[in-house]
Amino acid sequence: MRLYLVSLLLVRSLVFCQSNDTLGLSNGYSTYTTTNWNIKLVKDSQTLASLKPSGSNTFDFSPFDVLGNQGSNSWTDGNTASNRAPVRRGSNGSALATSDLGPTLPGLADLDIIRQWIDIDGDLGLLYTITNTANGTVELGSLGFPIEFNNIFTGRPAADVEANCSLQDPYIGLDAGYIQVTPVDGTGSALVVTPLKESKFEAWRFLNETYKGPPLYYQSQTYEANYEFQVYTKAYAENEWKNVTPWNEPTSRMLRSKETLTVGLRFSLAAGGVTDIAATAIRAGIPQAQSVPGYIVPSDAETTLTLNTTSRVLNITITPANALAITPISNGVYTITPASNAYGRTRLTIAYSDGHQQTIHYNIVKSAPTVLSDLGHFLTTTQYYTNTSDPFHRAPSVLSWDRSVNNFVLQDNRVWIAGLSDEAGAGSFLAATMKQSVQANADEIARLETFIHHTMWGVVQVSNGTDQYAVRKSVFYYGMPGYPYDPNIEWTGAWNKTEAYSTSRAYDYVHVSAAYWALYRAARAFPDLVKLADWQWYLNQAYQTVMYATQMTGNDTWFVGYADDGLMGETVWGEILKDLGREGMDDKVTQFEARMKARAKHWNSLAVPFGSEMAWDSTGQEGVYYWCNYFNLTATVTKTINSILGYMPTVAHWGWNGNARRYWDFLYGGKIERIERQIHHYGSGLNALPLLEHVRNNSSSILSDMDAYMLRVGYGGNSGPLSNVDSDGFASAAFHSWPDTLKWDPYSGDYGPNFVGLSLGAGCFIVQEQSGNVQTMVYGGNVKTRSNATLLVEPRDAVRRRVYIGAWRVQVELDAGAIQQIQVDTSSQTATITIVDAVTAQAAKAKQAVVWVDNYQAGGFKVTTSGLQASRKGILVLLVNGTANFQVGK
Repeated sequence: MRLYLVSLLLVRSLVFCQSNDTLGLSNGYSTYTTTNWNIKLVKDSQTLASLKPSGSNTFDFSPFDVLGNQGSNSWTDGNTASNRAPVRRGSNGSALATSDLGPTLPGLADLDIIRQWIDIDGDLGLLYTITNTANGTVELGSLGFPIEFNNIFTGRPAADVEANCSLQDPYIGLDAGYIQVTPVDGTGSALVVTPLKESKFEAWRFLNETYKGPPLYYQSQTYEANYEFQVYTKAYAENEWKNVTPWNEPTSRMLRSKETLTVGLRFSLAAGGVTDIAATAIRAGIPQAQSVPGYIVPSDAETTLTLNTTSRVLNITITPANALAITPISNGVYTITPASNAYGRTRLTIAYSDGHQQTIHYNIVKSAPTVLSDLGHFLTTTQYYTNTSDPFHRAPSVLSWDRSVNNFVLQDNRVWIAGLSDEAGAGSFLAATMKQSVQANADEIARLETFIHHTMWGVVQVSNGTDQYAVRKSVFYYGMPGYPYDPNIEWTGAWNKTEAYSTSRAYDYVHVSAAYWALYRAARAFPDLVKLADWQWYLNQAYQTVMYATQMTGNDTWFVGYADDGLMGETVWGEILKDLGREGMDDKVTQFEARMKARAKHWNSLAVPFGSEMAWDSTGQEGVYYWCNYFNLTATVTKTINSILGYMPTVAHWGWNGNARRYWDFLYGGKIERIERQIHHYGSGLNALPLLEHVRNNSSSILSDMDAYMLRVGYGGNSGPLSNVDSDGFASAAFHSWPDTLKWDPYSGDYGPNFVGLSLGAGCFIVQEQSGNVQTMVYGGNVKTRSNATLLVEPRDAVRRRVYIGAWRVQVELDAGAIQQIQVDTSSQTATITIVDAVTAQAAKAKQAVVWVDNYQAGGFKVTTSGLQASRKGILVLLVNGTANFQVGK
């Protein structure tokens, strides 16, 4: 028996070659059309060179515009990219093009491989017929389709990237799996690549190309990588991936002598854009799954799984066994409930009557408030650094942590990680303080106050002089005389004191202002818990930090670098502005608004307003959305939402569902340093905020398809940060998606901004969706009773202080305590809300709570319970014996 790894090139690789002759382009292209596509194939290789939607003269899913710039017991590797020989063209018959790949696969003497490009109902199809010509059996241990789309940003201005490039994301779901490819700007048609014949999507393999230099710089911030759709993975699982639990069970395929296997892919046009991706997959015969509220499931929560398929479900297998209980509700609809001891990655494998299988990937976490409680405890105990002899004056503080050695990160050549600033250094104290704004704890607040008054104010942030309120880029640096720097670390290029103490990075100011604001919120709700300052001091510190960051010079430029960009987590600046108004500080409100309006007007003047330190980024959108929405700059608001939808998918996999595209931050905040598609890095939590707000702000009482799609993506992103926290409370920066790793990075890094998104966006959403009949759907809550007129819901989100009732477009929010249940009466248009004093036994117990009711339309809803007093532009509710009820209505 011979064993083979086969890699069947679809699009001519751009990274190996430099000349058209080497690429086989000198003989030109053959052109074809189907109902949905205009197609170019390289004549010599018959690989895909151009794939344009019919009727489009410009947008190309393939990187055609840079094509000419590039270029025994052991497994035998056969790769059509490795041997650049013209293929032998065969008789096309009904196919668009046919070729024999023998010349490009000289190492696979036992296999005869014929490739055909075909028209499938207007879509483009690709088939490979593989025949074993040997006398014995052949085992295919790996079979993959390397696929390249135009995700190459190198050398392109921002407008060119938006107009011409696209982003791909996988759903690694076996026979139901697919690749979705969306334009960077989030508008226009999308592409869906689905399996044909026996081509189950078993893994998504990163292609480690050897050539990474100019002109395109493969594996850089402007060219992430190419990937391979893997049908069989046993060979990799036995070797490169042997220490990893893969997403799906690795398999191989035995081909007996003269036996034939046909595999392939179908390229379908989702003409309706991102919201049409699922329907396009269904039209291609691929089952679709939708899990509400998502695929990261708290242990006390239920989720509803709906399967859209033309085949009968034969059985559902759970891995690990008994991790979930599955209860049928109706045809194709199930309730999914975690077992009491379930935790971590969990897979459903669904067998259909047509022989196909689908996998759905869940991640089970503790109850969401318990995750927050564990996080806060870990950060303020295990991660609390108290060595006051530290020459960099980092103690006391919540310092970066390395989970692989269970110790502080005291040294790193990326000095900010050990230096309490930048996202990767401030991340831990940012998460610890923000946690107090939604779940205060007396012991944690005591330690954090000490950190703020002794380390943040005066060390991280300048506390006196003309630069008062400036924030340093790092307090750790290279060059401290006598400090025992680790000689095993490469210190070349590490910041010295002058560079580290620079205050020129506006991003750093958000983290410091958020820490102050979080303690203000805790102090306002629990005045007895703060000892070193009152709420006025904390709110003023937050305000002054924002003012310093956004001041302008005399020539209308920003004093602090990057202040004209959208900043990670600056939705918290909107919260500071709200609270200044609630406290009656009108002069500060006026000054604050003026600063933000200048920034918003600047963004509104730009074709692509999402600039950052990077050539392309997914961090500016949150801030751009918040302030352009605040000042009603609707064109930029729409542009921003479309941009987010271009890089933030929803699929039946906890890792990619709501996962905003990030792929370079392991270089700046991770222990495993590489360019890699990150799973639930802070893009998830932060980019969820605009989507959730846009649903509240622009939807109708019955969600449109777009609004329902946006809610699923946004809720998935908001849930993402829960998965980063392990059973002890350690929070990782992000998960490594490459199939040879599939684990959380050991560094705490820049998790903090992710938690900002979680804490500011978490809530229970009770909405109506149009799916055949109008259905009431609940995201972030369990439905306890349901009748024609009433609905009783128990929140299961992380914060339990917000509920959005979509039928009335009303949001109710608390500043303390927790919502225990909501009873919605549609006949009287009233909601009765029960609140309790604390969400967990470890949380501080509230004696009262301020309730704010936000009307997103002219509905006039308010707290209607009589006898309650006004407070901070809300209504004050007293908790008697730890509980209270109030009503919201007209």
